[in-house]
Amino acid sequence: MPNAAILCVDDEVVILKSLEIELQEAFASNYLYEFAESADEALEIIDEFDEEDVRILIIVSDWLMPGIKGDEFLIQVHQKFPKIIKVMLTGQADEEAIERAEQHANLYRCLHKPWNREELIQTIQSALAQL
Repeated sequence: MPNAAILCVDDEVVILKSLEIELQEAFASNYLYEFAESADEALEIIDEFDEEDVRILIIVSDWLMPGIKGDEFLIQVHQKFPKIIKVMLTGQADEEAIERAEQHANLYRCLHKPWNREELIQTIQSALAQL
């Protein structure tokens, strides 16, 4: 079982299912894939993985979610785990939120919904190549 993971965070289950299919097709069983429907759930997963010595390599997060917005979530993650690569996948983030995530969470890339599968996979592949 791999000890490296990709975490996807979105409040829409259909988005998470699409991401799961695309990641499985592109990367097979090279990584663990975890999915959270909120930033709070994602933070719990991150803590659990940290305790189990599973390294989260990349987080793909929506911006507009109930509770904690994506930029705030990614900033929190960055403060505790600065080496995790952070990608925002959003249809509604404003420029200020993206800029905040770039400045305070070292945002790797912002992709817009509806996303292009090849662009998403290439973004993840180029991010993984930097590790």
